[in-house]
Parts: sequence; structure tokens; C-alpha cells
Amino acid sequence: MNIMNKSYFKLKQILPFLILAALAVTIVSLTVGKEIYGHREHTLLSFAVVNFSGYLFFLVMPVELAFIYYLTSGMDAYLLNLLAITTALAAQVIDYYIGRFFSTHIIDRLIGRQRYEKAKEEIRRYGNITIFVFNLLPLSSPVILLAAGMLKHNIKETLFYSLLGLLLKYLLISLIF
Repeated sequence: MNIMNKSYFKLKQILPFLILAALAVTIVSLTVGKEIYGHREHTLLSFAVVNFSGYLFFLVMPVELAFIYYLTSGMDAYLLNLLAITTALAAQVIDYYIGRFFSTHIIDRLIGRQRYEKAKEEIRRYGNITIFVFNLLPLSSPVILLAAGMLKHNIKETLFYSLLGLLLKYLLISLIF
């Protein structure tokens, strides 16, 4: 394979991810925090975008703080919990499949080998408990889902334990605040 074909192959591997990342960054930059900074009325759509974006592994956002902020602003707690869990799971499915289908070389460049190697080791050592705990606590659950995808961990188990952790986390936050 000559150099031109190798470059084309690498570009073909990276291009879908770059398009996804550009789309996510554009959506986030157009919506995230506008209500907070502009003192506008809070909407469920803006919360959904913030929460979804925060659960993508390549964006770092304090989703638990955003949830508390929207919860204390008078939004319906049941609807907010449903939206938080649904958008988190949707983003985590994307994280899982990115881990499953993209090469480790690409992911190395995005988040660093050490970060996901640690996540992979946790999943190998503790299995589904790791997925549950990382979703329960304000830890980097998107990276754990990425690592689960890379390990080709059973997706049904992965999403089940993610769901359990998210349900408990948001229930506890709702009860406290």
C-alpha cells in the first residue's frame, strides 16, 4: 500500500468522527448555557442538549451541576429525571459504539492512552460494578462506556448497569435538592 492510499485510509477512518465531533461542538456552542448567562427562561431542550453533550466522552461538562441548576429553577422533577436519564443513555450508546468501531490509535489521540487504559483495566477487574459505580458517582462514565465498547463488553449488560447507576444518581440528587 503506498503512502497516498495509507493517508486516504486514515482520513476515511477519522472523517466520520471529525464530523460527529464538529456537529456536537456546534450544537453545544449554540445552546449550552445561554439561559444561564443570558438570564433567560430555562427550557427542557437546553437541558437535554447540555446533558447529552456532557455524556459524550470528548466533551467535559458538569452534568450533575446542570441538573441541580435546572431542578432548583422549578422544572418538573419527574420530567427532568426522565430527560436526564434518556439523554445520558443515548450519548453513552454513542460512546460505546465509538469505542467499538474506532481504532485505538484514533482514540489515543483524542483522550490519551492512559485515560482509557485505566478505564479498560477497571472494567476487566470489576466488570459491571465499574459501569454502575461510574454512572452513580460524578466520575467519567463516558470514558468507561468508550472502554466497554473497545472491550466489546456485552452492550445489554453495559446499558443495564449504566441505567441502574443513572437512575440512582438522579433519584438521590432529586431527593437532596
